[in-house]
Amino acid sequence: MERSTQKNGLVNLAVAVLVFLAGFGVTVMAGALAGQAAAVFLGLGVLVTFISWFQMRLEENERAEKLELDELARSRGASLFEAKDSGSFPAKNAREQFEKYFVPGFAILLLLLEAGGAWGLWVWSGKNPETIKAANATASLSLFAIFALVLFLIGRFSVTMARLENHRLLRPGASFLLAGAYVCALAALAIAGVEAKYPRADFWVARGLCGLLGLMAVENILALLLEIYRPRVKGKIARPLYESRVAGIFAQPESLFTTAAQTLDYQFGFKVSETWFFQALQKNLPALLLIQFAALILSTCFVFVDAGEQAVLEHYGQPVATLNAGAHFKLPWPIDKIYRFRTEQIQSFAVGYTPDSQSENAAIILWTVSHNKEENFVVGNRAPASLEGTHNSSTKPIGLITVSIPVQFQITSVRDWIYNNSNPDELLQTLAQREVVRYLAGSDLNDILSHGRLEAATALRDKIQAAADERRLGAKIVFVGLQDIHPPTASDVAATYEKVVGAEQTKLATILTAESAAIRTNALADAAAFTVTNVADANRVRTISTAFSRAALFTNQLPAFAAAPDVYRQRLYLQNFAAATKNARKYVLLVTNTQDVVIFDLQDKIRDDLLNLSITNSP
Repeated sequence: MERSTQKNGLVNLAVAVLVFLAGFGVTVMAGALAGQAAAVFLGLGVLVTFISWFQMRLEENERAEKLELDELARSRGASLFEAKDSGSFPAKNAREQFEKYFVPGFAILLLLLEAGGAWGLWVWSGKNPETIKAANATASLSLFAIFALVLFLIGRFSVTMARLENHRLLRPGASFLLAGAYVCALAALAIAGVEAKYPRADFWVARGLCGLLGLMAVENILALLLEIYRPRVKGKIARPLYESRVAGIFAQPESLFTTAAQTLDYQFGFKVSETWFFQALQKNLPALLLIQFAALILSTCFVFVDAGEQAVLEHYGQPVATLNAGAHFKLPWPIDKIYRFRTEQIQSFAVGYTPDSQSENAAIILWTVSHNKEENFVVGNRAPASLEGTHNSSTKPIGLITVSIPVQFQITSVRDWIYNNSNPDELLQTLAQREVVRYLAGSDLNDILSHGRLEAATALRDKIQAAADERRLGAKIVFVGLQDIHPPTASDVAATYEKVVGAEQTKLATILTAESAAIRTNALADAAAFTVTNVADANRVRTISTAFSRAALFTNQLPAFAAAPDVYRQRLYLQNFAAATKNARKYVLLVTNTQDVVIFDLQDKIRDDLLNLSITNSP
């Protein structure tokens, strides 16, 4: 039985080598990323299968050596072989030295190959996401499917033999063969996905296989660390260090139930694995998975298109209808597929810059500071009219300018957007970039920096729309803006422009100051002239009114004088006297039966302190 197991290992090795060489040739022919990852996995399987077969040979030689020595001992007597020195068992010593030194070294080599393969394939797939050659895709798909079938049959047989005979050295190679069958099947599915218009299927399958290789490398690291601290019990046979438990899961998925059952039994303290629920789950797991898969497929028959969206329905890769917002029914995937697009949403992209959140939030940004991650454009630079025709002009015919151009568009025809061009988003951005470069190269720097901004934005929108219509993109250019226009920050042009702008601002400020002074002076002069004129008019009116009043007074006094001349004179005298002596002090003497003589002394000779005496009572 040992010899048949060794033959099985040799068959596994031969199949692994043949499939690896054929798979490598198919990978070179097709250029599939998933095929490259499968080739790396098959190469690792060849090494593991060879080491396990070689270790089988060593153990078989040791067993034959032991049988031969036992036979000699029985025939010639045990006394000749009582001295069991190291030279008496060369096969046993070779096996022990192999397991002690070579197996750990091979495990380390396997770790390096797995980690290096995972890292190298990850980097390579990132640089070359689409490498499948369309001419060889169908042949490669068929060959990988054949490889998967052959490896599955041989690997399944070997795994069953290893489990029934409990042969630990046959298990590593058999597990790698069966896992290699699944990997080849994944590579075939990746190529089929690319053929079914999923160009990134090969890339994502390759990335998944890179993750699998990385997981196996991590497993090897843990196995090496645990091997250092593993207790060595005499008579207990250890698991081969190069055997992958990850590959064993592919080979014997039922071992997951065994491990789960043991874990549950340990955690709950009773035989959970013997309950009816666990037994039913273990027996009916394929049916449950099939039911779940059927429910998943049926769920793809219902489509819900959100408001503002449109979806294109494909039947076997051919567009058959455009679905508007609402619920719809279709055949299950992959027969019918839908592609949703937001046709009512205004989408945007940027030309000439990459948006920077820090710069966008700044309140004021000078020309000498970068507004965003900007690009420079070539723009025409015509000489001023005063310098045209001269040969000594220092004005260059072209210049550089930095401008941020946001472009907003809306999808108007979903089918044109999807089927007329590949990568319509990138194409529209490329067309916008081309039209911007063309327009700025034929424009004038001073016009763009000053009054020509709005005209340039309108012209660019029309040109980009015309280019999109020519390519039948099915998109409407809604808005094109020119903002943050300034000379390149890396040159001294910005500082020169700032000086010119500063001089213009100073000139404008001086002119405005002079104009304000002129307005103030003229206003003050007008106000003074208006005041003088009004005062003169007032004096004129007052003088005339006074003359008229005096004339009227004299006219009115004549009748009174004619009626009583003495009384009139006496009254006029008293009125004048009262007005003249309004501020003089007067004395009235009240004496009867006397002839009074009244003397008026209009001089104030009495001091106030003599008339206003304060009398105090002395004690």
